[in-house]
Amino acid sequence: MTVRSIEELFQQGIDLFNDGRFFECHEEWEQAWLRSSGGEKLFYQGMIQAAVAILHAQRGNLAGSRTLWEKARTKLGPLPADYKAIALDELRLRLEDFFDQVLSGSIPPDLPPKIERATA
Repeated sequence: MTVRSIEELFQQGIDLFNDGRFFECHEEWEQAWLRSSGGEKLFYQGMIQAAVAILHAQRGNLAGSRTLWEKARTKLGPLPADYKAIALDELRLRLEDFFDQVLSGSIPPDLPPKIERATA
């Protein structure tokens, strides 16, 4: 069995997130989270919570979605605009807009944002 690096787990999670496979994404990132520490651990936890918040919204659990998004926002909010080679500020804005609209019933939860790479 090959042990994947934290970066490989993170990248696989990004690919799964962008494919709309939020449960699988959460599983990959959880492995990275378990092996990380400090601010990086909080980052992974926030990303996991954001993915699961989308999954809850898609399954009709808006209360659970709202709670997890609030937790994710708290963890992701203080981080830099570009973090771990992703455009985190853009993702935060897109997630904020997504959850505002989904939780108010304005859009269906099957239109979540994608994670973009940070530009150099």
